[in-house]
Amino acid sequence: MASVLRIAIVDPNDSTREQLKSVLLGLDTVWLEAECSRYEFFSDVVEQTKPDIGLIAMDSDPAKAVQLISNVAANSSGCTLLVSSSSTDGRLILDSMRAGAKEFLTQPLKEEDLAAALQRVYRLKSRDSDSGRQGCRIITVTGATGGVGTSSVAVNLACSLAADPADSVVLIDLDVALGDADVFLDTIPEYTLADVAQNVSRLDLTLLKKSLTKHSTGLHLLPRPIQLEDAQLITPDNLQRIIGLLKSSFSYVVIDTSKSYGPLDMEAIRAADEVLMVTQLDLPCLRNVVRLMMTFDDDPSLRDKIKIVVNRVGQDSGQISFKKAQETIGRDIFWQIPNDYRVMVEVRNNGVPLLQHAPKAGITNSINQLAHAVSGKQTADGANSETDSKSRRWLNLWPAK
Repeated sequence: MASVLRIAIVDPNDSTREQLKSVLLGLDTVWLEAECSRYEFFSDVVEQTKPDIGLIAMDSDPAKAVQLISNVAANSSGCTLLVSSSSTDGRLILDSMRAGAKEFLTQPLKEEDLAAALQRVYRLKSRDSDSGRQGCRIITVTGATGGVGTSSVAVNLACSLAADPADSVVLIDLDVALGDADVFLDTIPEYTLADVAQNVSRLDLTLLKKSLTKHSTGLHLLPRPIQLEDAQLITPDNLQRIIGLLKSSFSYVVIDTSKSYGPLDMEAIRAADEVLMVTQLDLPCLRNVVRLMMTFDDDPSLRDKIKIVVNRVGQDSGQISFKKAQETIGRDIFWQIPNDYRVMVEVRNNGVPLLQHAPKAGITNSINQLAHAVSGKQTADGANSETDSKSRRWLNLWPAK
């Protein structure tokens, strides 16, 4: 990290507070700005010292600690809150994250875990100043119909995001009947979304992480159930809890939905910061986009998060033009991905993502730029992808406004 982060800590337990200070002294990326032994005084300490980070040890009184998190988050927006506890109870984790904590660390605190968390905080603070975003981002990828390449986009987008070692990314395959994210990644998962949902009542962060399959790209996967009948074990309520736990320890949660727009899919869409709706330039797809947007436009919480992604651009000469497509759907096209049938067939059949199989291909570059756009990061030429109209107009196939 280029600069030092100022940190204030609170822990009523003298022993664990001294251990925490010892860990902090081993890091050259932080400065211990203040320490406090009483929850009641910590809000004043933060207000007076204005640290970059506040670290709250919760074990002495979890209920008071959660209330403290809420108070500091409400009154000191410039202070990023981390919490630590020897408990991995899912309810405590959720309560602390909902109150305003950005990271949940397990006691006894390890130097490498704290260093990684501080690095994520530093990156988020830098990113916040440029894009106004903070915390874990949930990106839901859905389709205007089946067969438009939604899973291809979701898997390869997640791999592109995971390519940055400072970020942690998890992909949820929510197509509980016909999902194939595990095939795209050539993995045989030990646990599935159904296993996690079935144990949601006693789920904690440690158990959840052990249930994920890690790919060589760094991407974590939570796949669809193996047996069709197991899909009924997954409900919107326990999906919400699973997403909440994942948010506590990952930079990005990417969700690949089914095309049924059922209760699980709608829960993923509501939970998302951005929804990428994948379509193609043909009349059935575009008409479905119009139908879907009629529903989403009625809900202010959904309207602005939907972004149209056109896949397989240049597939054949019979495609509808971009101008006509935008007139039909009544909104801008956010992104377009070029057609590369040969590469995508090889990727699918070999179970290797684009980044590893064809890192220099045009379609790989397009997915990488899309990853930059949804993350708010800078592209290689220094332009922000989210506002760079040239990169959205791949090969300038439609006129600028």
